[in-house]
Amino acid sequence: MLREQLKQQIDRLNEDQLQKIADFISLIQSQSEQLTSYKTPFWQTATPAERAREFRNWVSQLPRTSVSLSDEAFSRDRIYEE
Repeated sequence: MLREQLKQQIDRLNEDQLQKIADFISLIQSQSEQLTSYKTPFWQTATPAERAREFRNWVSQLPRTSVSLSDEAFSRDRIYEE
């Protein structure tokens, strides 16, 4: 019954209104596909070796600079300085 009512209403729409409905349907379909294509995150299924390899790959892509924190910056006394 709802399908028939919708068909009747759609038949009365102009091209602009039909385009808006087509866009809305596309949006709903893409959201539905995103929900059905949800995958378990890599870190939940990977072995420790796979996670370590992936981490090393990620680290290797970070920018390399010669700037580092001084030894003083790592000092516990500096952290709790009053």
